[in-house]
Amino acid sequence: MAKSALISTSMGVGLATGLYGISFGALSVASGLDVLQTQVLSLLMFSGGSQFAFIGVIAASGIGGVGVGAAIVSAWLLGIRNGFYAVRMAPILNRIGLAKLLPALLTIDESTAVAAAQADEGDQKKGFWYTGLAVFVFWNIATLIGAFLGDAIGDPKAWGLDAAAAAAFLGLIWPRLVERQSLAVAAIAMVIAVSLTPALPAGVPVLVAGAVAIAFGALNLLAVKVK
Repeated sequence: MAKSALISTSMGVGLATGLYGISFGALSVASGLDVLQTQVLSLLMFSGGSQFAFIGVIAASGIGGVGVGAAIVSAWLLGIRNGFYAVRMAPILNRIGLAKLLPALLTIDESTAVAAAQADEGDQKKGFWYTGLAVFVFWNIATLIGAFLGDAIGDPKAWGLDAAAAAAFLGLIWPRLVERQSLAVAAIAMVIAVSLTPALPAGVPVLVAGAVAIAFGALNLLAVKVK
């Protein structure tokens, strides 16, 4: 792919993805985090699904205690896929030692997808860096804008935003529930979380439901055999 076309593709992906940062910034502030905490999440975590998972749990359980632990675990579970992307990109980027830190931060869905779409290894490297940096810049700018907008709104409950983070997170994972097993695991996890919520401290039901979902997924307990 020509350099100009590759840059255009990367910038387009970066802008389109980055704009979602406005939603994250506003929902994060509505969940109880301040502007600085919200911006640090985008700068250092930099994984949209994980960030929405984090603030979704925080919105439900509050900041502090078990709630933060549950939020961290939820975010980590959503971020595991980036580790698999790293295995795919490591031989192409060929970084060692501390030089791996920046590409590790930029190894996300979009940078990996654009890189993988290129036929030439040189273009794969460029696609990764152009897209990763574009998404990072646009996402963080949009996060800051969203955080200030959310902070200006005032009491999130007055606007119904106290449930918006959880709804946004559900919107992120819903398109992924296309197989019978994933649907069954999601349903079981939901039932467990809802059933345990009245009896356990905030955040704990999410951890229990997550552990059960991992067990079902890892053991393939609900797999449907196809002849």
